[in-house]
Amino acid sequence: MAKIVDISERNLYLKNEDLDDAVSKYLKMTEAGRTRAAEETVPVTGCLGIVTAEPVFAKISSPYYNASAMDGICVKALEIVGVDERSPRVLTLHEDFEFVDTGDVIEEPYNAVVMIEDVVTVDDAHVRIAKPVALWQHVRPIGEDIVAGELIVPAFHKLRAMDIGALLAGGILEVAVLKKPRAGIIPTGTEIVEAGSPMEKGKIIDSNTRMFEALIKEYGGEPARYAPVPDDYAVIKAAIQKAVAENDMVLISAGSSAGTEDYTRALVEELGEVAIHGVAIKPGKPAILGFIEGKPVIGIPGYPVSAYFVFENFVKPVILGMTHQLNVSRPVIKATLSKRLMSTLKYLEFVRMKCGKVGGRFVATPLDRGAGVTMSLVNADGILRVPKNIEGYEAGQEVDIELLRPVEEIENTLVTIGSHDVMIDIMANILHKNKKLVNLSSAHVGSLGGIMAFKKGECHLTPTHLLDEETGVYNIPVIRKYLGGGKAALIKGVKRVQGFMIPKGNPKNIKSIEDLTRDGVTFVNRQRGAGTRVLFDYLLKKKGIDPSQIVGYDRELNTHMMVASAVQSGSCDVGMGVLSAANMMGLDFIPVGDEEYDFIVAQENLEDEKVQAFLEALRGSELREALTELGGYGFDAPGKVVLI
Repeated sequence: MAKIVDISERNLYLKNEDLDDAVSKYLKMTEAGRTRAAEETVPVTGCLGIVTAEPVFAKISSPYYNASAMDGICVKALEIVGVDERSPRVLTLHEDFEFVDTGDVIEEPYNAVVMIEDVVTVDDAHVRIAKPVALWQHVRPIGEDIVAGELIVPAFHKLRAMDIGALLAGGILEVAVLKKPRAGIIPTGTEIVEAGSPMEKGKIIDSNTRMFEALIKEYGGEPARYAPVPDDYAVIKAAIQKAVAENDMVLISAGSSAGTEDYTRALVEELGEVAIHGVAIKPGKPAILGFIEGKPVIGIPGYPVSAYFVFENFVKPVILGMTHQLNVSRPVIKATLSKRLMSTLKYLEFVRMKCGKVGGRFVATPLDRGAGVTMSLVNADGILRVPKNIEGYEAGQEVDIELLRPVEEIENTLVTIGSHDVMIDIMANILHKNKKLVNLSSAHVGSLGGIMAFKKGECHLTPTHLLDEETGVYNIPVIRKYLGGGKAALIKGVKRVQGFMIPKGNPKNIKSIEDLTRDGVTFVNRQRGAGTRVLFDYLLKKKGIDPSQIVGYDRELNTHMMVASAVQSGSCDVGMGVLSAANMMGLDFIPVGDEEYDFIVAQENLEDEKVQAFLEALRGSELREALTELGGYGFDAPGKVVLI
């Protein structure tokens, strides 16, 4: 029977310990209770990525004999002293020399090799040489590579491909290694279902523990994931006891916070010891670090991003420590922050960042900071750590970014900051498939925000669809207004249909912009500076409608897909956006008009290889076919360049 927990029994964090202190304290406790890791013997051919348990010494030398390093002839060096171009020497086969190939045995009386390029054939039995010959030249002596008894790899060495080659060359067929630490993973939560199960409201796919499985393998452990366990005290207790008995450490997914059904802390306390509950990091502060039967047991928050950072900061070093491996820091670059970034004073915050190299400097743009936004990890190029007691950083400030991708990939990234459209995602896929593997980084800050970023040199391209109210012309008048002439160019993109996205069947019978002011109709808007927001405000002004009459006018979302999702989920009755987003979410649509979705680029960057790849993709058939299938796009002159 489930344990009944009164609201007064809600978990209280012991305290929010600083990250470095928490890591140091927990690892010291882990090391103090650790016995020597179990060992096993494995074939050398199957030991890639495993850690040696003891030093390995060569059994044989390599080469095992004196070997020719060249194709040519082997000779008696001391008998042909003084040979040069003025005093050539004719040698007789089987008396003075023998023909050899690379790797052939060199035996007495021979002690040098003349490479074939320096040998002139006289007849079938004679050759002439005309260059000096040194003793043991072009001969690989016994043990030149490895000498019998020599150390090949030390203890606690993670074996690599080249190590396998050296071990085999040294006569080693098997090697003693540390067994991979076995980590039990328990998904908890009545709402949790396995991937592929039928979905219904209130259910959540368990993706976190699958991420843990992959990370454990990556860091040299062996994962053992158990079936999801409902929020039942006794059931979770039994699952933990089983996992502790069968593994070297245990991870409990979710249930680490302070809710009435968050049982992890109480169970770890009952079965063992809670060392730390609450770490001053964001996301990830409800982490639980404990021990049961001397084995590390870690309670990991349920939000995916929180889960990742708790794993990286605590689980990873524990796994590495069990195999005596160093926790190597990620490479760091200096980058210019593209927008202001505020943070709390209470926590060390991990902010996911998109990065690229523009005008010879790295530029970094913050991604969504929500603890549940898995895609912020997928799309992140690096992490910015904002320390406690710092309110944040100003736009234009130089910051340190810990890279999640190789710096070469960052340098090969085309940075776009500006308006959102699903075609950017399609373009990203097309560019990454091309032979140069160009990456496309996109930050959705609206057209005006993109123009400001472009003006500061923080991006290669700015997607924009800004209507000039006076002329009724898209983009060019606004570019001239904010950027002047002579420096920017406009790459023509596509025409899009803008309008109102509404649920299937139009249950609120919305027909025009005036209907948004009716009682019972709720709206969702785009953020200030977005081209769609500018167009919507223009339409309101033309109709003389006060925005305060529209319920939801102040509710802002950053992309067309987010607006479409809000309408589809029923959190609002109508939102403004493009037809393609409505089609993708299965919504009805009331068209308002066509607009031009283009790209601003610096004239000096038009010959940049990444921009050229973008132009090629924009003009190509693959993009056109994909957008035609989505619907709502027109193609007048995609890829045409207009100098401004």
